[in-house]
Formats: sequence, C-alpha cells, structure tokens
Amino acid sequence: MNEASRRFQRTAVGVEEARLRLLAHAAPVGVERVPLAAAYGRLAAERVAAADPVPHFRRSGMDGYAVRAADTAGAASESPVLLRVVGAVACGDVPETALAPGEAMRVMTGAMLPEGADAVAMLEAVAETTVRGAAHVVLRRSAAPGANVSAIGSDVEAGTTVVEPGRRLGPAEIALLATVGRTHANVYRKPRVAILATGSELLPPEAPLVPGKIRNSNVYMLAAQTIAAGAEPVPLCAAPDDMARIAAAVEEGLSSCDLTITTGGVSVGDYDVVTDLLHEWDGELLFNKVRMRPGSVTSAGARRGKLLLALSGNPGACFAGFELFARPVILALQGDPRSGPAAFEARLAEAFPKPNAYPRYVRGRWWSESGVLYAAAGGGDRSSRMLPGLGADCFVVIPPGGSGTAAGTLVTVVPLRG
Repeated sequence: MNEASRRFQRTAVGVEEARLRLLAHAAPVGVERVPLAAAYGRLAAERVAAADPVPHFRRSGMDGYAVRAADTAGAASESPVLLRVVGAVACGDVPETALAPGEAMRVMTGAMLPEGADAVAMLEAVAETTVRGAAHVVLRRSAAPGANVSAIGSDVEAGTTVVEPGRRLGPAEIALLATVGRTHANVYRKPRVAILATGSELLPPEAPLVPGKIRNSNVYMLAAQTIAAGAEPVPLCAAPDDMARIAAAVEEGLSSCDLTITTGGVSVGDYDVVTDLLHEWDGELLFNKVRMRPGSVTSAGARRGKLLLALSGNPGACFAGFELFARPVILALQGDPRSGPAAFEARLAEAFPKPNAYPRYVRGRWWSESGVLYAAAGGGDRSSRMLPGLGADCFVVIPPGGSGTAAGTLVTVVPLRG
C-alpha cells in the first residue's frame, strides 16, 4: 500500500478502546521521597498507617473545667453544684494531680485531662466564685460522661490506614502524615512529557507574522495541560515537515522522557509525515483513527515500553486529544488508578444543528438550574477556533446522527480538570 492509500485506509476505534490500548502500556514511572512541604498534589506510592492512636491522650474539646460527671448529677438553676478548683492545665502540660470527688480543674482546648475527670463543663456554662478564700466553680447543668472530651484514638485508631497508594496528597492528607510522625512522603515521580510541534508553517510566538505562517501555540497549550495533569513538560524544538528531522525529535523524546506527544502531521495531506512515521517505525501501532470529532486522526504507538501519542494540529482537536488520552496516561504513569475522566448527563441548552458521523466533543459550559443540569456547546463546530476554549469547563458530547441534536436532548458531559 502506498503512502497516500494508507492515510485513507484506517480502522477507527472508539474513544474508550483507544484509551484502554494506551493505558495497557502505562505503568508508574518510579518512586521518590520528598519532604511533606513539597508533597502537595503528588500521588502517594505507599500505604501509611498510624503507629499510635490520635489523640494518644484524653484531651479537652474546649475551654472549660474538667470534672467528674458523677459530681454534676442533678445540677440545675435552682440546685447548682459547687466544685473546688484545684489547678489548671494548659495545652502541652501534664496534670500534676488526679481529680478527686468534689474537685474541678481549669483546662484549655486541646489540653490533657487529669486522671479521674471524664467530662468537661464549658466555660460559658459555669460561674466562677470564691468560697472562704478558695476558688470554686458553680455548675447549673449536669455534664454527661464523655462530654466535650476527645477520647484516645477517637480521631484515628492505631493501625488505621491514613493514606492509600495512588491517593493524591492534599492539605488533609499531608496534615495526617505529619500527625502520624512522617516528615517525608514516598510519592510517584512526576512523568516527563516530551512535546513536539510539527509543521513547516510554524513560527515562534515572538516572530512577526508572515503570509502562510502561524505562531506555534499548541506546544504551550500542551505544556500547560501537562502541568495541570501533574507532569513535567519538556518542549522540543518545533520540527518542519521533514521525516528525518521529525524522526530524530521523536527519538529524542522517547529516549529521554516517559511519554512523547506530537501535534500536527497525522492527517491525510501530502506533508503529514507523522502518519508515515508510525507506519514505518519498529514499534507497535496502537491505533491511527478514533471515532470522535474533532481529532479522528489521533494516532498512537508504543516502542520499548514508551508511548508516542500523535495529536492533530487543529487546536480544538489537540486540546481534546490531550484531555481524553494524554491525561489518563499521565495519571497512570503517576500511579493514579482512574482510567478516564468522570462524566455525567445534562440537558442540551441550545440545539446543535450540525449532523455528526462520530460523537463530537465540543468545548462548552455546564450549570445547574432549578435542580436540572444543563450544558451549552461553545464555538459551534469550528474546532479550529481558539476563543471557545476561554471559559470552557467541559466537553459537551454531541451524539452522532444525521439531523443534528435538538435542545433539551440528554447529552454526556465530560468535565475538564486543572
């Protein structure tokens, strides 16, 4: 089959099938140990359990007085209970004596309770007084056993798992790691993603415009998407439509990075040489057509344990290809168990008149109104336009069909992250 024929003779696979073929070649790239201060947003690479209970001592849940609940039985406005104050405990201190019947001890929020105390009377619910020169506290309300007391292990019992492998570390997870005594976290290494823009028409952003040329924007868009997915972008020099130079750049990406993404050169034109590269190289061709619009020419291959994802040069198709395919791969390289973006259904707010041979992933917005979810496609069917990307928070998936899609139709919505 000659080059022109094979560019048209492609077997299309569904979006989910294409994603699964990619994920079959995406294993975590390795583990590194980082300080907790640098662990935010990273994916845990180990199970962490609490060696000790949290809290490991009985502590007060608020400012007040530690008491014996039995001493407060029957306390009421008409029959208050009087207890002698025998000391105070600040946070970080250890009570010097146990609490005897008829006694109370001033405690601060988080302070350790003295032995014998089993409840804390709120400061706002007591009155302080002096009887024959000694400090006392007056209670007009009884305190039940355990009231305002954090028991040992009431937050986390010893042996409880606080972080699972694949869990993204946010503020709560990092706080728990510090609480159980960790100063560092074992996390999956950030994948390095090579990004190669192809096309003889490309100019750097700082270059003046000339007829027939456009500025190279896709590489910067892909770099931003890569960072948002938790990986490290490695932009390569843009390559013209020359097989040898593109092959050399792809080889550089595959040898130095964990994933290589190209944009441009995968369609059916005379100069779409990335298509030829995937057919001629010594790796495996995973797919070269996907049942979707835009970006049906999205292609991918694997060689020596590394993936090459070839995206369209069309900005909308490039963006969609990354979110639907590159992001799940990058997450898998970090040990994230999610296989694809979450999706939900919403009512189409406005009719989409264009018929579609394949499902169309249109950038848009979604919202809730009177308990009903709605979604609106932005930019119509012109995926080459860049402005519809501004403010988009989802893909509105327009189903295939020959007569367009009416307003009110239930459609799939794929939210965008990052």
